Amino acid sequence: MSSSNILVEMRDVQYTYGANQKPTVHIPEFSIVRGEELFLYGPSGTGKTTLLEMLAGVLKPQQGTLKILGCEFSQMSAAARDAFRAEHMGYVFQNFNLIPYLTAQENIELPLHLSAGRRARLGSVDSEMVIRALCGTLGIGDILGKKVGELSVGQQQRVAVARALLGKPDLLLADEPTSALDTDHREKFLKLLFELSDLYGTTVVFVSHDRSIEKLFTRSISLESINKVV
Repeated sequence: MSSSNILVEMRDVQYTYGANQKPTVHIPEFSIVRGEELFLYGPSGTGKTTLLEMLAGVLKPQQGTLKILGCEFSQMSAAARDAFRAEHMGYVFQNFNLIPYLTAQENIELPLHLSAGRRARLGSVDSEMVIRALCGTLGIGDILGKKVGELSVGQQQRVAVARALLGKPDLLLADEPTSALDTDHREKFLKLLFELSDLYGTTVVFVSHDRSIEKLFTRSISLESINKVV
């Protein structure tokens, strides 16, 4: 496999909380390929959220090497990781983390205020046109002026996805955002997410304990198979 196809590369990565003797995460070797839709699964306590937070730069590996887009992510300062995340990543949280006093459109626009790179990837196209087209595809074009508190869970989920995908990020991280949906709605949502991520060239890393959706992804991996905590 060409190194140019590798989006994320981890070698001997470890993270331990507090004064614990035993690491929560120890990943000897792991990589993520550009353009794939990766499903990472495992029960609570297997390090799913810790791994996602290291990929997002919220946590910094205490040992080992983490490269993203060829950059030594594990060597960056907290401020540099924040800037890198704003430009190159979208994140869909389990509880969506929308700002309640803003409208749906104002929440979606946030990445453009945080990253010049995300704005630049829109080119000369008016950002409002891009948002309306994206939200039309997601089926939320008619709720952009509403405050988050007025939206259903399904609508909030789609606002969070629109925010994460705006500006064509290289990597989309998703932490169990479908847990509140029934099976039929989960599958429809994921198919729509993949349609958009394929269009934008965005790699998807989706973490969950729910293996009923595993068949929809191009690759699935058990956290226990790569996290070698003994």
